[in-house]
Amino acid sequence: MGSQRIYNYSESDIFVEVNKPMDINTPEFREYFLDFSVAVTGFSRFHLHGTGQVSLYFDTIRNIIGAEIFGELLQTFHDLEEKAEFSDDKSFLATKLRSDIMASEKLGAIARNIIKLWYVATWYQLPQDWREVFGTKENDKTFVVSPQAYPEGLLWPTIGVNPPAAKAPGYGTWSEPPSVSLSKD
Repeated sequence: MGSQRIYNYSESDIFVEVNKPMDINTPEFREYFLDFSVAVTGFSRFHLHGTGQVSLYFDTIRNIIGAEIFGELLQTFHDLEEKAEFSDDKSFLATKLRSDIMASEKLGAIARNIIKLWYVATWYQLPQDWREVFGTKENDKTFVVSPQAYPEGLLWPTIGVNPPAAKAPGYGTWSEPPSVSLSKD
């Protein structure tokens, strides 16, 4: 199981690193998940919280891929975020996110699935090549996470429309021109 860094004071007031088993169920890992989600979706924490799906998505992902791998992804991102704070390179986090997470054989497929989950409320079964290397997970199949998640998908505000068959735009709005243009002007 992974480890989380915790610092305790020693008698000489020097920080000493103590390895403690990682517990993904702690509030800080939900915060890491939210921070990761902000970075990969481009939406604010406020907007992501507004979907009402943060806890559902966190629990769904943990239950599918397991606490250890999910914790590794979140801890890796958190570590990159901390390093980015001390970097003079403004693109450090984006660059390292691409190279250390998205391009990772182990973490990349999961990260891409999390993006899809936020946008279309669907968990897609991990690719066959990932399952051959890291094992097939019992709950890893393609499914819509919940009926409430579908209308909250980030796809809809991204393209500027209401989700079909959900979140009706309101009385009489059919008489107004669409807010989205299909022309290439």
